[in-house]
Amino acid sequence: MMRIAEALAAFKPHRGDAIVVPGRGGKFWAELTGNPNLDVPLGDPAMGGHAGFALGLALAQPNRKVVLFDSEGDILMSLGMLTTIAEQAPVNFYHFLLDNEVYATTGGQPVPNAKHVKYDRLALAAGYPRAQAFDKLDDLDRALPEILGRPGPVFVALKVYPEVENAPIGQRRRWNTRSRTQVVADLQQKLGIQSA
Repeated sequence: MMRIAEALAAFKPHRGDAIVVPGRGGKFWAELTGNPNLDVPLGDPAMGGHAGFALGLALAQPNRKVVLFDSEGDILMSLGMLTTIAEQAPVNFYHFLLDNEVYATTGGQPVPNAKHVKYDRLALAAGYPRAQAFDKLDDLDRALPEILGRPGPVFVALKVYPEVENAPIGQRRRWNTRSRTQVVADLQQKLGIQSA
């Protein structure tokens, strides 16, 4: 297994000008990003919401890579998104799953059957053309250039240690300090899109 921050740090040198949707690993990405104007943190939407949003970005920005750092809790709440992403087949979509085997944002409750679910195989069965799984940082680090150098959609399952927040959600310090309006405005400016 690897730490979430280590997995994200391994990705960082390969980011280029990709749009990153940090998902539930976002608090770690906010500390690592070198280009926050191309990050689209959503805070804590309803579980399952990150994949649909990231798919929409990939379809709207076909000339730019879109990278999603998703969680297994989100995947399980919205399994249908795997088939939708596979059907739409955006070649610029890179779907990374941070699998810590718990619902970390709500206190660390165990994910059902967590030790046995093969998310990479779920993605392949849903129609993703490529999917891989990693539980060692060195293996991920070696594979990232090829993963990101080929067209998507691709699904990459990463086994990470649970890093649980035990405070009630309403009492936690927010890692995302920019409003959604500011995030969208920054992204539009960076992409040269005039706001309506």
